[in-house]
Amino acid sequence: MKFQRFWAMFTARNREFFRDRAAFGWNFLFPFLLVAGFGIIFGGKAYTSYKVGYFPPAGPAVSTEKLDLPQPFLQNPYLKFIPVDDAATGVRKLKQHKIDFLVKPGAPPYRYWVSSDSPKGYVIEQMFSASLATPRIQDQIDKQAIEGRLFRYIDWLFPGILAMNMMFSALWGVGYVVVRYRKNGVLKRLKATPLTAFEYLTAQMTSRIFLLMFTLVVVWIGCDVIFSFSVLGSYISVFIVFLIGSLSLTALGLLLAARGTSEEFTTGVLNFISWPMMFLSEVWFSLEGAPRWVKTAAQIFPLTHLLDAVRRIMHDGAGLVDVGPQILVLAAMTFCFLAAGALLFSWSE
Repeated sequence: MKFQRFWAMFTARNREFFRDRAAFGWNFLFPFLLVAGFGIIFGGKAYTSYKVGYFPPAGPAVSTEKLDLPQPFLQNPYLKFIPVDDAATGVRKLKQHKIDFLVKPGAPPYRYWVSSDSPKGYVIEQMFSASLATPRIQDQIDKQAIEGRLFRYIDWLFPGILAMNMMFSALWGVGYVVVRYRKNGVLKRLKATPLTAFEYLTAQMTSRIFLLMFTLVVVWIGCDVIFSFSVLGSYISVFIVFLIGSLSLTALGLLLAARGTSEEFTTGVLNFISWPMMFLSEVWFSLEGAPRWVKTAAQIFPLTHLLDAVRRIMHDGAGLVDVGPQILVLAAMTFCFLAAGALLFSWSE
């Protein structure tokens, strides 16, 4: 391997990326918009996922707290009361899952509507029934508060969005680009030069990792200034895990690009891999309570081990030794992807 040839390909790929203003801007803007959107929706105290419709709507001078409904139900901070024009409108919204519960204020017995297919509706119905129960059962329960620092949903989601952006950038920025170069004949021209396949693949991989980590740091700092994310562990440990994860994802992109000649087929393969990885690697939601086979299937994706390690460092204060198993799995995947990609790589169609 000659450093001059490697450096020429490395700088050429970086310049190509930075000169493409649309791709460059979107790599920074997309994750920031996602974090900002979820931060606004789920980060504020005013948000609630339980929506209660009522009719007839109260006048402009009448507050929701003065509706003729049980006060414990009205004062529940996790319920949002939404006025509807009449019963027919409310039932239609209920069928469309725009609201979860419909009630008509007035003297008891109260009239309400709830969908038997709505889990949220069932929960609200239990809340409503409990607010009518007499005598109160507060003296018969022993409530225990959770001690320690509590995390917001956005704190849990943030590393998932960063990892998802890294996954798409690695797979498409390497896999799709190399296939496009092969189809356009660029790789065939490079083959006529002294450049070796190892030098070319190494330059592509190093360039993409540099861009991934550069984007990660910029987006992290920008989002952290606004939302102040909680990190109990070491920032250096988080950076190292993301670096190893970027190696694994980039190596997977190179493997997918080793033989591809059709951009359309490559797009299908990338979607076939990236979308299941995104949903099964706990980017958006936890798999806690999912069937065992689903959790087992998720272990084949490098994104699963990356997010597991990062969240343990951020939320549990774990160190690199504690997430050693995840790091070893990512390193093994990287080696396997690179070895297979090098064996299968072809300059031409």
